[in-house]
Amino acid sequence: MSILKAIGALIVALVVWLVVATAIHRLACFLWPAYAQATPLLEFTLPMKIFRLSLGAVCTVVAGAAARRLSTAPWLPAALGCVLVALFLPEHYRIWNRLPVWYHLTFLCSLIPLSLLGSRMHLVKQV
Repeated sequence: MSILKAIGALIVALVVWLVVATAIHRLACFLWPAYAQATPLLEFTLPMKIFRLSLGAVCTVVAGAAARRLSTAPWLPAALGCVLVALFLPEHYRIWNRLPVWYHLTFLCSLIPLSLLGSRMHLVKQV
């Protein structure tokens, strides 16, 4: 049963990542018209790239905290980071030439450490 709880926590954490990312992205598009205009073409300025990396970092930390809140499986935060890498790698490969290498590497290489960090943040009381 514990493994099922951990897998459920992993799925919930991925949904949390998606919901937080979508909410912040939509708010940014509403409040920052130039960002909204740049998004479909991936023609981001440096501040926009930094914002997007920060957005990904916040989502990953929150997802790591959510995973830990729902399960104490020691492997879960690392698994979350690995699943995020696996999910994002194809898209970053597809757009590799549209953004600088440092952007892709920063995002992809931060997913596992930020998942681990989020799981240690104890933002909410353990179950």
